[in-house]
Amino acid sequence: MFVKYLKCSKCGRIYSLEEKPVMCKNRDLGRLDIVYNYDAIREAVKPSTLKDREPSMWRYMEFLPLPDQSKRVSLGEGWTPLLKAERLGEKLGLRNLYLKDETRNPTGSFKDRCMSVSVSMAKYFGFKRAVVASSGNAAAALAAYGARAGIEVYAFVPDFAGYGKIAQLLFYGARVFRVRWTEAEDPTVKMMRLVAEKYGFYPSPSFGPFNPYQIEGPKTISMEIVEQLGWRVPDQVFVPTGAASLLTGVYNGFRDWNIVGWINKYPRLVAVQPEGNHPFVRAWMERADPDKIRPWEKPPETIATGLEDTYPWDGDAGLRALYNTDGYGVVVSDEEILEAMKLLASMEGIFAEPSGAAGLAGLIKALNDGKIDRDEEIVVLVTGHGLKDPDIVKKTAGDAPTINPDPEEFIKTARQYYKANL
Repeated sequence: MFVKYLKCSKCGRIYSLEEKPVMCKNRDLGRLDIVYNYDAIREAVKPSTLKDREPSMWRYMEFLPLPDQSKRVSLGEGWTPLLKAERLGEKLGLRNLYLKDETRNPTGSFKDRCMSVSVSMAKYFGFKRAVVASSGNAAAALAAYGARAGIEVYAFVPDFAGYGKIAQLLFYGARVFRVRWTEAEDPTVKMMRLVAEKYGFYPSPSFGPFNPYQIEGPKTISMEIVEQLGWRVPDQVFVPTGAASLLTGVYNGFRDWNIVGWINKYPRLVAVQPEGNHPFVRAWMERADPDKIRPWEKPPETIATGLEDTYPWDGDAGLRALYNTDGYGVVVSDEEILEAMKLLASMEGIFAEPSGAAGLAGLIKALNDGKIDRDEEIVVLVTGHGLKDPDIVKKTAGDAPTINPDPEEFIKTARQYYKANL
C-alpha cells in the first residue's frame, strides 16, 4: 500500500513492486531494500489508531509491503508478550528487565513474522512453489504458511538439523532434504539459490539478498516493544544473531517509527553470537567496513544451530545498525547459553532453544563486563521454543529417576538426586 520502490543495496538499481522483484537482476547478492512513502503513512495512521486493532503483527500493516490485504497469509503471528522478569531481574540485580517471548508464535519462533510477510507476497505475486535454506525454524515457518496458502515448499536443511524441526516440516507437507555440510560455505544456501534460479521457485529464506520481504516482519517486534512499554523506547535490546537479519529488522522497526515521528530515539542494539561461529561480532570488533565482512573460515561449532550462518548475509545493514545506535557485540560460549536456557526455564517459565536463549547469555556477559547500568530498561529477545531442539535438551537436561510407589523411597531419591531440602 505504501511502498515507493525497492533499491539494491549494492548496485543501486531501482525496482517497482509491480515488477515482482525478489532478487537483484545483477546477481551481485545485493539486498533489495524497501523504501516506503512515510508521508503517506503518517497521514493514514496515528498511534491512537492502533489500540482498536487486532492483536497480531498486522496491526502495523501500513509499515509492511503487502499492497492487497486480501492476499494476507496469517496464523495470528506477533503481539507476543513482553514479560517483566521479576525473579530473574532480582537475581541479576536488574530493576527493569523484560523478555520478549517469541516462542509464543504459531510455529514456535520469530520466523513466523518473516514468513507471514514473505508468503503473503508470494501469494500476491502468484508463485506456486517456494524454496528455503534453513537450520529449521525458518523452514518450519515457511512450511506452515505455505500450507495455509497452498504453496508447495521445498526445504534444504543442514545434515545436523534437530529432528524436532524436521518432523515439524514433514507434517506441514514440506519436501525436506538434508544437505551434507563439509566446507565453510553453507550448502543449503547454495542449493536454494540453484533451485530458485534454475526452476523459478520463490526463494524464501530468512535473510535479505534472496528475499526482501521477510525481513520486514521482524521489525514489528520493535513496534510491539514500544507500544507494550507504554510508548517508551528501552535502553538496550539484546538480539541473538546469525545472518544479522533479525538485528536488521529490529533496527528497521525503530527507524520507521523515528521517521514518522512516533518516537525520537533508538535503543542500543546488542548482537549476540556463539564462540563457535561469530563472523558478525568479529566484524564489529574489528570496526569492519559493512560491505567487507569476512565469512567464518570453517563449519560452525555450536549448540545454537539457529545461529550457524557462516556468512552474515545481512551483516552490512546489521553493522550499520550497531554503529548508528552505539550498539555492540557479545560472544558467548555454549556453556553460557546452556546456563541461560536453565535460568529462563527455572526462573521465568520460558523454555527456549539454545539460539533462543543466546540473548540472555549475552546480557549476563555484558552485565559482568560493566556494559549495563542496573537501572536501565533492558529487553532480551527470546527467539525460539526449547522443543525445537529436543536432541540438545536431552543431552543437557538429563533424565528423571525411576522409583517404586513408596513415599520413603520418594524422599530418599529426592534428597539424593535433586538435593531437595525435604
